Amino acid sequence: MLQLESELNQQRMRPSIKTAVMAIGGAEDKIRGRQILHSFFDRAGSTKARILIIPSASREPEVMGRIYRDIFKDMGALSVEFLSISDRQQGEDPKLCDCLDQFTGVFMSGGDQIRLCDLLAETPLMEKLRSLVQQGQLTLAGTSAGAAALGQQMITGGGSGEPPSRDLVDLGIGLGMIPQVIVDQHFHNRNRLARLISAIAANPDKLGIGIDEDTCALFERDGLIQILGRGTVTIVDPRQSTYTNYAQVGASDPLSISNLRLHLLSHGDCYDLHKCKVRSKRVNLPPI
Repeated sequence: MLQLESELNQQRMRPSIKTAVMAIGGAEDKIRGRQILHSFFDRAGSTKARILIIPSASREPEVMGRIYRDIFKDMGALSVEFLSISDRQQGEDPKLCDCLDQFTGVFMSGGDQIRLCDLLAETPLMEKLRSLVQQGQLTLAGTSAGAAALGQQMITGGGSGEPPSRDLVDLGIGLGMIPQVIVDQHFHNRNRLARLISAIAANPDKLGIGIDEDTCALFERDGLIQILGRGTVTIVDPRQSTYTNYAQVGASDPLSISNLRLHLLSHGDCYDLHKCKVRSKRVNLPPI
């Protein structure tokens, strides 16, 4: 009986969180309305949130960590810590893995997604984080490089202003938090549609997600993608494509793809990841 009462008391003490994975296109508002960052804060438990910042993608992780720590402390989070990882051995520390259980939200900063994955991909720390995300135990957000690394396949670089081609995009292995998508960030701001199409041509079993700055694709546990922010999210869907010359042309030759579906979604729009179609707007979103 005492054990049951203890478990019930622990459940009452847990913050109310609505878990999701938030892919942010970078350059999110950090000063005025902070709408996207507030959405993460609220989903992580609001004033009961215990937030961990992972600034490993940044060249100045401690500076970046302090920026986000101050933001979430200013919002009123119960606790905010940042984890500055400089080598892969830290991601293999069992004590560090165990500490993830105490957090309700994890935020991965921008920088270089190659650096982020070199340090953390396929480490026990990331395996534990992925397990907690899949179990709905915490809310995960990544901005810019932190968003690009969310898929199993990750865009590591490429060009713009040219037709889609095999060598227009460089690909690597990401963190696998949302394995069915390939994410590109700073999307329309840096003219990246052609490189996302090139990435999808190489991986026709994936869905392309291109996210503008100060914009978020929020992946709900029910399979809906909800759009937040001032820009748009571009969804490149190859699943009904009937033809591509990808295997027949040279690396720099233009690609042909027929019946490629493209969706352009803005604040409040929803996309059903399972049914591959746009859903009606959510009514509980504040205006931007």
